[in-house]
Amino acid sequence: MDAQLPDALDLKLMQALQLDGRAPFSRIGEVLGVSDQTVARRFRRLRTTAGLRVIGMLDEGRLGRTGWIVRLRCTPDAAEQLAGALARRSDTTYIDLISGGTEVLCAMKPRSRQERDELLFGRLHRTPRVTSVSAHCLLHMFYGGPFGLLNKAGALTTDEEAALCPPRPEAAESAVQLDAEDEALVVLLRRDGRAGLNELQAATGQSESVVKRRVERLRSSGTLYFDVQYDSAALGLGTGAMLWLTVAPSALADVGEALAAHREVGFAAATTGQANLVASVVTRDGGELYRYLSERIGALKGVQTVETTLTLRRVKELTYEPTR
Repeated sequence: MDAQLPDALDLKLMQALQLDGRAPFSRIGEVLGVSDQTVARRFRRLRTTAGLRVIGMLDEGRLGRTGWIVRLRCTPDAAEQLAGALARRSDTTYIDLISGGTEVLCAMKPRSRQERDELLFGRLHRTPRVTSVSAHCLLHMFYGGPFGLLNKAGALTTDEEAALCPPRPEAAESAVQLDAEDEALVVLLRRDGRAGLNELQAATGQSESVVKRRVERLRSSGTLYFDVQYDSAALGLGTGAMLWLTVAPSALADVGEALAAHREVGFAAATTGQANLVASVVTRDGGELYRYLSERIGALKGVQTVETTLTLRRVKELTYEPTR
């Protein structure tokens, strides 16, 4: 294997962090049969070689909010500037340049209807050199959120996974409300999901015991989860794409669940619009993407059409800011 690519232990560590981003290195080392110093050393190296980061994220559904995917077609000279402007907004998460640099793909999670309408019906339509805007409301997520490609890596054994998985979140009875102290904690954990209790205490002015209780409460409710960011190219995965599938309504659930099980799929959701199912996929190269489309997607009953847009460059990935 290329020395620059993560080895088996690296992949185990990455999958372990996807399962529990705040798991102590000592516990990971114990499960994997190595020392905590080895885990810490591997983690530091992966931060440099693969851009590895653990970040705290909010499950917007638990907060009663709805996610959107917005496609913006524009003139070639406007794409970079438009993507940069959207990246500065606190309600955008993923922003990609696609379609030869003439289209910007933006995932957004507006905190209110007013914020949503101001962007979708106002500002974007008034932006010069934007030729079209299409907004797709996410109706049902089949895969994503706390689950990503690393969950499908197969690096850990069944026993290792069981030992590292945190308790399942409680069932939600109503939308969760965050107070100012919760907001402050989430902002810090978004920057570094593995920040220690002493760091969080010093930054928020709360006692370590209060910080610990708040983090545990947010996690147990499913409101807060931890995601692992990394450079997929460092894992030998060089081609990313969005698939826009038109599926017969009677087959939508079956196709969505099938996509969720595919190792290439990091996100899949039912959505509004002409294409009623969207998925994000990553493969090693164009040839593997072709085989995936022709053999795996082509075999799914109920799929009527598929539009594929290649991801040229990711401009922004995951952020969160509190209400001002």
